[in-house]
Amino acid sequence: MIAVLLRFLPPEKRALIELIFRIYSQLDTPEERRDVADYCRQMLSDGKIGLTEWSSFGKKLGVFRLGK
Repeated sequence: MIAVLLRFLPPEKRALIELIFRIYSQLDTPEERRDVADYCRQMLSDGKIGLTEWSSFGKKLGVFRLGK
């Protein structure tokens, strides 16, 4: 169903949504997913994202996990 709806979006928006789905699917538990979503909302709340926030976001996404 989602794939059908994505076809109606411009390519750049479709690519962004597909990226979000891929990142989200790599998180192991519902708690991790909720934590990442909450942190992302909080991170974007002021319209600015600093280096520390990006680093924390990467850690929550598992970017810095070894051997996975």
